[in-house]
Amino acid sequence: MASKVYYADLRTDYRENLQQKLSRLMHTAGMGEIDFDRKYVAIKMHFGEPGNLAFLRPNWARTVADFVKERGGKPFLTDCNTLYIGGRKNGLDHLDSAMANGFFPMTTGCHVIIADGIKGSDEVYVPVEGGEYVKEAKIGRAIMDADVFISLTHFKGHEEAGFGGALKNIGMGCGSRAGKMEQHNAGKPHVEESKCVGCGMCTTFCAHQALTVRNKKAGIDHDRCVGCGRCIATCPRNAIWINWDESLTNLNRKIAEYTKAVVDGRPCFHISLVIDVSPNCDCHAENDAAVVPNVGMFASFDPVALDQACVDAVNAQPVISNTALAECAHHEHDHDHFHSLHPDTDWQSCLEHGEKLGLGSREYELIKI
Repeated sequence: MASKVYYADLRTDYRENLQQKLSRLMHTAGMGEIDFDRKYVAIKMHFGEPGNLAFLRPNWARTVADFVKERGGKPFLTDCNTLYIGGRKNGLDHLDSAMANGFFPMTTGCHVIIADGIKGSDEVYVPVEGGEYVKEAKIGRAIMDADVFISLTHFKGHEEAGFGGALKNIGMGCGSRAGKMEQHNAGKPHVEESKCVGCGMCTTFCAHQALTVRNKKAGIDHDRCVGCGRCIATCPRNAIWINWDESLTNLNRKIAEYTKAVVDGRPCFHISLVIDVSPNCDCHAENDAAVVPNVGMFASFDPVALDQACVDAVNAQPVISNTALAECAHHEHDHDHFHSLHPDTDWQSCLEHGEKLGLGSREYELIKI
């Protein structure tokens, strides 16, 4: 059966601004039917890597948080720490980056909580019903503590997943550092010796005695290593990395399974804004020009249908000149803009696997408000 996906364009006049239009979209799509009264509500979003300006402005988050509070809920904005080295690799830097990008209680109407804690190790093991690649997903604790889960997604391109939509925001975004490692590879980091100074900081924080320092260089015993990723966060020289060696098809399927772990067993709702459609993830410390015109706002109870509707809407748009997509030699012959941008990716595998897991349906009815 086709799922309902609600859509609003970005046209406004003096009677209704964009935030009011988003609120009307959420109401029309049925988000108000959720029982928010005295419930903790996780609003999962991306706070933007410092240097990137394509992330969603705090104003959008404020609209969602106010909608929840008006119905008696207790919302908080949340994300998990990153696996790579950058401005969000631990809970303190992550909060600094969020504040630098404008996310304060005064601007958003609620608090920001980094779901997997300071070192990315505050996680919950969540069973994945029907999981073929993941039996227990490692999810940030604060996300699993919430009674209601809302995803607020900036829809854009992604160099590994093809595009970053609701499933990517939820599955990869809610994974703890160990969860992100599990999705990207077998979960075993390595030391880049040229950067290591043998300070021993990593050995102090390893709970499994997998790290040792010999001849002023750290080494990892992979027989002892459990892939928690704590050493990545604690290395002051950014000398510890993972091997990004999972196939992109399997990566997308694992993202779907992690999404399944997050949403099962509680009320959920999903919002995607197809604006500033940059070719790559908001995790980059820069953002290239948007490749298509802004499209609008989408909302649904079904994250699979939502992603399918958003990718279809993007693929229906003309290509903006002087962008990464315009420079793709084959884009005129390929109606899949994201495949043109990232030919090695397999974004359809995520939606296909999500549908197989019972996350939702790729068939949808688009309802414009």
